[in-house]
Amino acid sequence: MSDALRGLDDAESAPRGGSGLDRLRQAWSRRKWLGILVTVLPLTAGVSIIMALPDLFESTALVMIERQQVPEAFVRPTVTSELEIRLQTISQEILSRSRLETLITRFNLYPDLRTPTSSEQAVGRMRSDIRLEMKANENRRAGTTTAFALSYRGRDPQTVALVTNTLASFYIEENLKARERQATGTAEFLRVQLTEAKKRLDEQETRVSALRRRYVGQLPQQMQGNLATLDSLNQQLRINSDNQVRLVERRDQLATQLAQARAVSGDETDEMRLARLRRELATLRVKYTDLWPDIIRIKDEIGTLEKQMAEPKPKTAAKAPLPPTPEVMRVQEAMQMAETELKLAKVDEQRIRRSIDTYQARVENTPKSEQEFLEMTRDYEGTRELYQTLSKRYDEALLAESMEQRQKGEQFRVLDSALPSSVPTAPKRSRLLLACIALSLALGAGVVVLAEMLDTSFHSSDDLRAYTTVPLLVSIPRIVTAADSRRERWRFRFAAVGVLMCLVAVAGSCYFFAYGNEQLAQLLSRGRA
Repeated sequence: MSDALRGLDDAESAPRGGSGLDRLRQAWSRRKWLGILVTVLPLTAGVSIIMALPDLFESTALVMIERQQVPEAFVRPTVTSELEIRLQTISQEILSRSRLETLITRFNLYPDLRTPTSSEQAVGRMRSDIRLEMKANENRRAGTTTAFALSYRGRDPQTVALVTNTLASFYIEENLKARERQATGTAEFLRVQLTEAKKRLDEQETRVSALRRRYVGQLPQQMQGNLATLDSLNQQLRINSDNQVRLVERRDQLATQLAQARAVSGDETDEMRLARLRRELATLRVKYTDLWPDIIRIKDEIGTLEKQMAEPKPKTAAKAPLPPTPEVMRVQEAMQMAETELKLAKVDEQRIRRSIDTYQARVENTPKSEQEFLEMTRDYEGTRELYQTLSKRYDEALLAESMEQRQKGEQFRVLDSALPSSVPTAPKRSRLLLACIALSLALGAGVVVLAEMLDTSFHSSDDLRAYTTVPLLVSIPRIVTAADSRRERWRFRFAAVGVLMCLVAVAGSCYFFAYGNEQLAQLLSRGRA
């Protein structure tokens, strides 16, 4: 009640008015110690933390990417993956736990995070301290990486520079090893594939050769030749048949001439005459029917001659045969030559017919072997093309492997080595202090405004009149005695000492927490360049 009356009395003594500035001044007079305390407490903690944070130094090495020294028109590289992908792969290799543990032990890094049994925290911290940034040449097409910057952050500038240069050398060595390993692996893979393709090609060549031997003369590509040969043989057969007809006619003519010559010379017997008449009959029947007069006449002569030959003849002394006349001998020789040519023509006819049968069988069997031959030759051609392609690629891979071993391929070269930094890169104390002051003031003002909003007491008679319709009769001012003044002074002194001790405790604990805390320093410096 006394506090309400005191506030009411203070409000009564204050000038009347409802301006916003007056209300702020009244609120500040009531809540100033609360606002000061809320502002000073986080400000003290923030300043202690900022001043206790360790200095972090950063060194950067610039690594340039040199393109292949041998023109690609002469040697095609086997390492065709994108540079960014290869850099990520190399980074995974370099940032592996075993590689980082070696660096941590070598340079005695993060001693406060290492334990005799585990170094996982130190490895994780080092990974977060390493940064890789791609750099592209503005004169080249967009997205082409021509260099990269490798940075490392730590507390000792000399050690930071050494670690950065060591990491850069790791990238150079790992790139050479990765390219040589990939080139060697490509050549080995192609060699194995080439050996398998050569084996398959030899097997298919053996099967194709066996198929050619089995279907000799019946292969699809021999079809046209077989048809041409078959036409030629048929033509030869027709010529042979014409020759035989011509020889038969000549033989018959010669037989007639021989009979006539013998008849003239009296050297023709009944048997010879019968044979001659039968040959003449056979010749005429080829051309004419049986009603032809000559055929009828010859038939009658044959019948009469056969009857005469069938009748018994008296035995007479055998006549000595007369020597053939020159005309008979000439006709006999000509007839023998005709007989010989006719026999040869018939032998040649048999040969031609056998050849025709052979080529006809080849032509008929060609469709049967065509499918099998096409399937086998298709596989053979595919394997041969694959073998030729692999052979060419293998030769190119050997050249690329030799180029990588001689270090003529794409390489990394340190353009600017890392140097010890004389100025810490983190933390940015000036920025942090400004941010801490602003946040503390905002927090103090916010607490004051919140306290005013939550306060439901009346601070002036006008507030009371505005709240109720009951008339206000009297306002009693605050009466302060000497005992009240002493009590207020002692209370202020105790509060000041308590606040001071609290500030000292907060400042000490925050300083102890932030001293040497690299992780907190990095956390507060996320926006490093």
